[in-house]
Amino acid sequence: MALKKIEAIIRTEKLEEVRIALEEKGIIGMTVTEVKGRGSQKGILLEWRAGEYRVEFLPKLKLELVVDQTDAEKVIEAIETAAQTGKTGDGKIFISTVEDVVRVRTGERGKAAL
Repeated sequence: MALKKIEAIIRTEKLEEVRIALEEKGIIGMTVTEVKGRGSQKGILLEWRAGEYRVEFLPKLKLELVVDQTDAEKVIEAIETAAQTGKTGDGKIFISTVEDVVRVRTGERGKAAL
């Protein structure tokens, strides 16, 4: 049993494009969490009537998927292609190994639980 967990931090406006790209590859299940973060983009400078201020932590979305190892590269490619704008702040993809998965309802384990 070889499972991979893919965590992707993406721009909020790219969620629908990423969802469609994954669905076209046969990947349906995922968890989406609203997060705030800071990377090489280092926040943004905004101007209001009262003056300028810096937003240090920008809103992003975190996608989490656990997939069979054989599907991992197509998932990574779909996310990378759909989420990319070519500008700083497009996000990151983290890949790690998952030891096991258990479906709570049935007790199924491993790939059967996905």
